[in-house]
Amino acid sequence: MKIITTSKAPEAIGPYSQAIIVNGLLYTSGQIPIIPGRNVMVDGGIKKQTRQVIENIIEILKEANVSLENVIKTTCYLKNMKDFSQFNEVYGEYFTVKPVRSCVAVSELPKDSLVEIDVIAEIK
Repeated sequence: MKIITTSKAPEAIGPYSQAIIVNGLLYTSGQIPIIPGRNVMVDGGIKKQTRQVIENIIEILKEANVSLENVIKTTCYLKNMKDFSQFNEVYGEYFTVKPVRSCVAVSELPKDSLVEIDVIAEIK
């Protein structure tokens, strides 16, 4: 098991790692729209928050020398399913190689975020 950490993504806000590699797979912790180094949430709605979450994920993947194209599974959590189409629009801009995905509505997310995403990626 190898722990992955980067200062280019938000620091963990609890007792967990940003990501771990085990048996050729990278597992990220859920990412919320925190601006790295500033520890503040992105202002704006679901589109801006989704963009920041995915940018944070990209930085973690880079630290492990992989990209979004290596992602095989995403789990997406939305505070409000009414945001689904706008979320999907931004998500589709980034995930052009389409991983499998689960997307669920939850009643609350850390720091009152509108979106959280975690991924599993193949290490090649």
